[in-house]
Amino acid sequence: MIPSEIEETLEGGPTPEAVAGLALRKARAVARQAGAAVVLAADTVVVIDGMALGKPSSGEEARAMLVRLRGRQHEVMTGIAIVDGETGRAASATVVTRVLMASYSDGTIETYVASGAPFDKAGAYAIQDLEGALVDGVVGSYTNVVGLPVETTRRLLEGFGVVSERSGP
Repeated sequence: MIPSEIEETLEGGPTPEAVAGLALRKARAVARQAGAAVVLAADTVVVIDGMALGKPSSGEEARAMLVRLRGRQHEVMTGIAIVDGETGRAASATVVTRVLMASYSDGTIETYVASGAPFDKAGAYAIQDLEGALVDGVVGSYTNVVGLPVETTRRLLEGFGVVSERSGP
């Protein structure tokens, strides 16, 4: 893994196009360093009330995010980009999934924040944490909320000849 070292800003706000654009900027930055490699980059944002929630930098920020999300719907947007370092050819897409959060208690928030788990996650949560107790439902790609939308990533990689066939059942 090569960090892109770019400024991670959403040009034009938290839209699917802006998220895909950020992933593409990351992929192009890494492709300049990676030579003839095919580069995959992704970025995920949690969007509620038109505002992107990034990774919390403190316990207070994590608590505030979890309180804001509690019992409400939001979107998880993941931009994926592929760049061929040799040819410069690029493709990108954004997967948007609607997530309904559970009406978890203040005690659950405190326990979760104390565990340290929220600090490396956009929106201060992971769907699989606490055995799924933070989330009531998902409309769209579950793997998008876990971290990387597998179906779309596979389709993009196939377009670059990286994945040639499906494995497994």
